[in-house]
Amino acid sequence: MSRMDRYKEIHEETNKKESLFARKQIKDGDSVKKIDYQQNDAHQEEPPMAEADRKNRSKKSLPSFGIKKNKKKTNQNYTGINTGNNGNNGNNSYNETGNKKEPRQVKPQKIKKSKKKHPVIRFIIGLLLFLLVYSGVAFAMGKMSASSDKEIPKQETEAFNGFTSADGANNILLLGSDSRKGETARADTIMVLQLDGPSKKPKLISFMRDTLVDIPGVGQNKINASYAYGGADLVRQTLAQNFGLECKYYAVVDFKSFEKVIDTLFPGGVAINAEKNMSTNLEVPIQKGQQNMDGLHLLQYARFRMDEEGDFGRVRRQQQVMNAIFSQMKNPLAIAKLPYAAGKVLGYTGTDLKTSFLVKNSFSILKGASGIDRLTVPAKDTWEYGNTAEAGSVLVVDKEANKTAINNFLAK
Repeated sequence: MSRMDRYKEIHEETNKKESLFARKQIKDGDSVKKIDYQQNDAHQEEPPMAEADRKNRSKKSLPSFGIKKNKKKTNQNYTGINTGNNGNNGNNSYNETGNKKEPRQVKPQKIKKSKKKHPVIRFIIGLLLFLLVYSGVAFAMGKMSASSDKEIPKQETEAFNGFTSADGANNILLLGSDSRKGETARADTIMVLQLDGPSKKPKLISFMRDTLVDIPGVGQNKINASYAYGGADLVRQTLAQNFGLECKYYAVVDFKSFEKVIDTLFPGGVAINAEKNMSTNLEVPIQKGQQNMDGLHLLQYARFRMDEEGDFGRVRRQQQVMNAIFSQMKNPLAIAKLPYAAGKVLGYTGTDLKTSFLVKNSFSILKGASGIDRLTVPAKDTWEYGNTAEAGSVLVVDKEANKTAINNFLAK
């Protein structure tokens, strides 16, 4: 073989080797490009998937080239790709699913306020506690003072089967008796006081003692005779049977105890305008006009009946006295002494009144300072004079008309 032929053979073998190497490079490059295109299409076409799904599919979707992949770095690269696509320049952060993270809100810390009571509230609470203690102590002292008074005979508590009225009121039967030595006990005063009725205002009903009624178990007689026959409970039964008026509690006030209670409650006397000059059968004379009466003068004024009006005038003056006593409650000094006087009243009187009932209706009592509503039975044009063998001169009344008058009065 010549030298030229040898060079030609070497040159052809060299060209074959270069051709094979070039084809292999092209083939390998196409495979790499194809994989990159598949990865980019997967990122662009598929929506963000959950972290668990992406982890499960990562091994299947990407071919293995024997290179260990860092998962944390892959997630960072993915976040960087999305950040770049959205044009946020990497300032916004995204979670692992590709969604934008909301900025974390910092909750403001609550400032705990010190639980200190307002000075005004503390003052009011302290004042109420003081008044409560003061009232209780003063009431007890008043009751003890009355119980230790030897001048006035102690009134025994009677059996009294009281009932609440149909309108829910707990009416109080007030009886004034004269227990002086040598005289038969009688009810000179018969009243019914309502404190907790529908109007929530004091209402006073007076019954003239000469009113002819049917007394249960006795028969026809004057209404004041019922007290002599059977005490306070028989008076209650008589009122219920003849006028349909029920009473829950009772109080029997002796005339001497009335004086002491008035002097205790009102040291300066009770302001009242006397209708006329009075002196007949009175322990002390009464002068006409505006004046302040102590307990004795006030009692004599309320009992006077020796004039042309008789019992009608006396009942009117008794109501005037009760109204004056309630009106005197406007005096702050009288209000301050009220617990002590109330204790004395309960100590001097025979009663089944409960202290809780008086406390509960104390505001109603104070309302009476502006005046109390009053009614006299028999009502106008519902009676006429009469005479019976048992009772002598009496007032014959229309009972049904007076029932209506009482119901209308209490319903106002």
